[in-house]
Amino acid sequence: MTRAVPRLMAVAAVLAACGPRPTPEERAGAVAAFATVQQVFQHPRCRNCHIPGDAPLQYDAGLPHAMGVARGAEGHGAPGLPCATCHGTTNSPASYGPEAPPGAPHWALPPPDRRMAWIGLGAAETCAMVKDKSKNGGRNFAKLIEHVSSDSLVLWGWHPGGRRAPVSVAHDEFVAKFKQWAAAGGPCPGAGAGTR
Repeated sequence: MTRAVPRLMAVAAVLAACGPRPTPEERAGAVAAFATVQQVFQHPRCRNCHIPGDAPLQYDAGLPHAMGVARGAEGHGAPGLPCATCHGTTNSPASYGPEAPPGAPHWALPPPDRRMAWIGLGAAETCAMVKDKSKNGGRNFAKLIEHVSSDSLVLWGWHPGGRRAPVSVAHDEFVAKFKQWAAAGGPCPGAGAGTR
């Protein structure tokens, strides 16, 4: 019986570290908020680079990238053809034409060890992946919020230049929904009410 006490104390400490459980209403609101997050993630500005393979997609139709472009060992392109060969730190001037390569600081694909590839995934699978630190670069909710709020490459999705459609959900709304989802512990659609 004395062995059970330290185990119970350890479990209590873990539960306390997780914070208060959301109410059923907060959980339902957070799951609904994730629907907006999922909508953003499935937009071409996001999914064209969050790919399961090693060749990025391009344009609103998600076509295979021209010139045999590949992810490379760190996500910055293959040796001899890094992303920065064509993609600058800002969008090309309008005078270059509507199909000119877009640009943003640190233009790259996610590295191969954390692709965050959600093409074809449902909301529950995407939700689980986004909050999985082994797949998201070790980010907790605070770091995830920072990433979607202020990362220059993420922000590019709302100002893509050329004929590319910007993300269809306003950035402020996306961040607010992301925060609402995170504040409730990141509940995933379809998961039981006791699951976080």
